[in-house]
Amino acid sequence: QVHLVESGGGLVQVYGSLRLSCAASVRTSNYNMGWFRQAPGKEREFVSSITWNRVYKYYADSVKDRFTISRDNANSTVYLQMNSLKPEDTAIYYCAADRVAWRIGRQTMTAAVYGDWGQGTQVTVSS
Repeated sequence: QVHLVESGGGLVQVYGSLRLSCAASVRTSNYNMGWFRQAPGKEREFVSSITWNRVYKYYADSVKDRFTISRDNANSTVYLQMNSLKPEDTAIYYCAADRVAWRIGRQTMTAAVYGDWGQGTQVTVSS
C-alpha cells in the first residue's frame, strides 16, 4: 500500500497562491498521480492528474490556466501549484495514486481508478 501525505494547505486571500505537495512512502515513478478536492456539502471532484512519465497532464476546466501539476519522480513527490485562487477553490485537497500507468485521458480524471489516497490538506480562500 502506498502511504500519501499532503502538505502545503492553509488560509490564503483571494488571488493568492499556494503550492501543495504530496509525498509517497514508496517509489511512485510508475504510477499516475492525481489531485482531487471536496468542498463542504459537495462530492469529491477531479482537479488535475499527471501520467507517470509526465507526458500527459490534465486539468478540470475550473482550474485550467491557474493550477499546474508537476512531479519529482526521484523523490516520489507530486506538486500542485495553485495561483489566482478563488473562494470557490476552498476545499480539502487529496492526492491519489493509480498503479495502472497505461491509463490516459478521461480515465485519469476518475476517482475510482485511484487505489491509494492521502488524508487531505485544507485549502481556504478568503474573499
